[in-house]
Amino acid sequence: MDLPAGQDELIEAVERANPRTIVVLNTGDPVTMTKWIAQTPALIDMWYGGQEAGHALAAILFGDANPSGKLPVSLPKKWEDSPAYGHYPGENLVVDYAEGIYVGYRYYDTKNVEPQIPFGFGLSYTSFEYSGLKIAPGRTSGNQPIHVSLTVKNSGHRAGAEVVQLYVHDGHAKIDRPERELKGFARAELKPGESKTVDFTLDRAALSYWNPATAAWAADPGKFEIQVGASSRDIRLRATLELTK
Repeated sequence: MDLPAGQDELIEAVERANPRTIVVLNTGDPVTMTKWIAQTPALIDMWYGGQEAGHALAAILFGDANPSGKLPVSLPKKWEDSPAYGHYPGENLVVDYAEGIYVGYRYYDTKNVEPQIPFGFGLSYTSFEYSGLKIAPGRTSGNQPIHVSLTVKNSGHRAGAEVVQLYVHDGHAKIDRPERELKGFARAELKPGESKTVDFTLDRAALSYWNPATAAWAADPGKFEIQVGASSRDIRLRATLELTK
């Protein structure tokens, strides 16, 4: 995960000379940032920028465009924090996938390992407020669609887009389950001061897990917590959904 030799030192030297430095990462994988991230006021992760990467980056840096991206992965602080650590690359070309379902945010959130930057995270030149989470019906047998809605408001001074994420917490399943699982996301483009209703539809599959003992999908009756947030570590709203059978 380490950057090539000398690049961490270069970042540190530039930041000492200019405390308003913006660090731009042009990488396709998580990298170690612990040597300089605490002193970095702004960070842009370009990922796979493509042919027009330079123009896109300039538009972001000069404020002509408002960044609205969200991380599709979790970025660990160090390789030892990864769920694959200790198993990869294995021996004799054989890897034991011992992490099971605990990959990405499922691992970090359930095992209380703090990532460098969590899944779903992304800043913007504006800010967003969440309110009014509603679930209908709040009590169901699971044979009908479950409608989830909330209001998102652009509370800043720039037009921008927010990616709202819906997670389900199942604390009563008969087998071990992650702390939360992403079950939907929606992008809302908003002008300054504008509000929009964001809607999701869940079904029984969204409440189900694969039971290896029965070799079938199962959803155990009980109460589920519906969580809505801006990342897996930034849950803004919560509400309860009860499955009766």
